[in-house]
Amino acid sequence: MISRTRGPRASVAAPLLTVLAITGCATTETRSVPARIETDAATGFTIVEEARVGNDVRSDYDQAVALLEGGADERAIAVLEEVAANAPGLSAPLIDLGIAHHRRGELEAAEHALTRALAVNPNHPIALNEIGIVYRKTGRFDEARRSYEAALAVYGGFHYARRNLAVLCDLYLADPECALRHYEAYMQTVPGDDEVTIWIADVKNRLDRVTP
Repeated sequence: MISRTRGPRASVAAPLLTVLAITGCATTETRSVPARIETDAATGFTIVEEARVGNDVRSDYDQAVALLEGGADERAIAVLEEVAANAPGLSAPLIDLGIAHHRRGELEAAEHALTRALAVNPNHPIALNEIGIVYRKTGRFDEARRSYEAALAVYGGFHYARRNLAVLCDLYLADPECALRHYEAYMQTVPGDDEVTIWIADVKNRLDRVTP
């Protein structure tokens, strides 16, 4: 089984869902396999995990992805729990599970799923970014910062995490220098984001007012 989690470079609006391309087999291999990152200019990056799973697990995961894409999060969660139980060496189903819970406002369940994903692959940047969002929404701003920074340490071009870190520094940590640094780094990856262009001007104005 090959799990590919794509991080697109051009859009910051679409939710992240994992994408799996699976080679089916008769048995399931349960050992954890570290993820690797493949990068290219067109897609940004692809996170690849490899494991052996049965055809039934493949079918279940495909069903779960279709349910998520159709907005049927509650039904997808039930299927993803089964997939995660049958393929414990993969983080991708757990990340999708965390995202599904998050979309339903179930932050505790989302955190639990993402923590499970990070137990499988501690350096998975999408899991780190997603759990950072949960930390921010539950008021744990320092933990959110560490999580976003960890995601960027794995792959510095991950613009979702870069933007989230900039917003965190700007609105929650009262650290405009950090915010400006990461907004500007984000714009190197997503130069057409007019909203962030406005935010950069606002941060610069605030910094100018406090500079002697």
